[in-house]
Amino acid sequence: MKIIIIGAGLGGLESGYLLSKAGHDVCVLEKNPKPGGCLQTFQRGNCTFDTGFHYVGGLCEGDVLHPFFKELGLLQLPWHQLDTDCFDEVLWNGQSYGFANGYENFSKKMSEYFPKEEKSFQTYVQLLRQIADCLAQNDGANLLEAKTAEFLSQSAYHFLQKEFSDSTVRNVLSGTSLKMELNEMTPLYIFAQSNGSYLQSAWRLKGGGHQIIDALAKGIISNGGKVITNAEVTGFKVNSDSIDGVIINTKETMNCDAVVSDIHPAVLLPLLPDGVVRKVHTKRVCALRNSAGMFTAHLKLKPGKVAYRNRNIFIHEASNLWHEIPSMKSVCVHFSVPESGNSAQSIDLFTPMEWSDVARFADTKRGQRGSEYEEFKAQTAQRLIQTAQSYLPDLKGNIESIYTSTPLTYRDYTGTYEGSAFGILKDYDRLLATMLPLQAPAANLYYTGQNVNFHGVLGVTFTAKALAAELCK
Repeated sequence: MKIIIIGAGLGGLESGYLLSKAGHDVCVLEKNPKPGGCLQTFQRGNCTFDTGFHYVGGLCEGDVLHPFFKELGLLQLPWHQLDTDCFDEVLWNGQSYGFANGYENFSKKMSEYFPKEEKSFQTYVQLLRQIADCLAQNDGANLLEAKTAEFLSQSAYHFLQKEFSDSTVRNVLSGTSLKMELNEMTPLYIFAQSNGSYLQSAWRLKGGGHQIIDALAKGIISNGGKVITNAEVTGFKVNSDSIDGVIINTKETMNCDAVVSDIHPAVLLPLLPDGVVRKVHTKRVCALRNSAGMFTAHLKLKPGKVAYRNRNIFIHEASNLWHEIPSMKSVCVHFSVPESGNSAQSIDLFTPMEWSDVARFADTKRGQRGSEYEEFKAQTAQRLIQTAQSYLPDLKGNIESIYTSTPLTYRDYTGTYEGSAFGILKDYDRLLATMLPLQAPAANLYYTGQNVNFHGVLGVTFTAKALAAELCK
């Protein structure tokens, strides 16, 4: 089968790798000069900065992500394990709480902070085990028909409310969740599968996330497939309700037997000619709410001045992580693994940012957004730096250069709809409306990537596996 994949983000490339490995004729098309989506990196001097990738969970043998990355040929990359006694540190109202690897270790350490909640922590880690078991047992099957349905139809917020009487505990447990947008509609499964994988083991990638992209692209080519950049899909060749090919850069037509889309459905569906997909479907999907984006301050540091911390630090000054998007009130500090020694070379500071914060600049082009935009970025970066410096005193006076990105940057460089960090928000009470099926309502059109079922590296990887299983029946 000849399969065209639109978009060379993680979901597109993982799907392309698995499908090409299974013998399909795969061509991945990317409109930008470089593949990678949110896993792209950029270089400033001797520093490599990640755009959206920071760490993964569950890579040890027996952990949830290990078999997937083994199949994808990604385990040989230079992974660096974070401190098993404190891979994540949550600072809530000035108090520090360390997250330890291992379900029992985590439960024990949390119980030391909050002795009255010991039984609730045991219930919580039991849930995380169940979620991990469901992932391992399904191995690419449709989760909506599996045992996880009971977790999908529950609210993570309501679960925490029920199990933990102390609001501080609920916020601390949610304090590492800048890797998703929290609200009362967030399904329990999404909250638990993301946080649970990191409790198994947590890893940074020395040298940047582009190595994942490079490995997958090389694998596709080695399997006989293609990865073509500067190739924007601008239209489709259709026959009744099926797609026979795609139009590239408004002029070139490439025929195919099936199309897999890794781009946001709200970007894809308006490109389809009338009749391929019902208008009611397009209207419904385009109206779904998306998560907020991210503002990131990428800091190049003076050599030998700032100690490398082998953990992530989540600083919160918000009153409730579940009832507000904690823009500027929550900051994650991510250290890149140094090439050598114990001094950090670069740090990323990031915080949620709504599209409305940058919407007034939406019609401008990269590098031509004007002085108001530049001033907005500079002021926002300084606010993040001041927050980080209050907990990391060696950072003060030791920043050499500052580079920034906003949801506009994500939109322009990765094609992410409105710069959304996590795509379409999922709703436990409206699962069928907010969790898209792998097959779109067209004969040979399929979805992959973070907008389908689950986001994050684990969620996207599992969706790619499920898609490959579906197309290889």
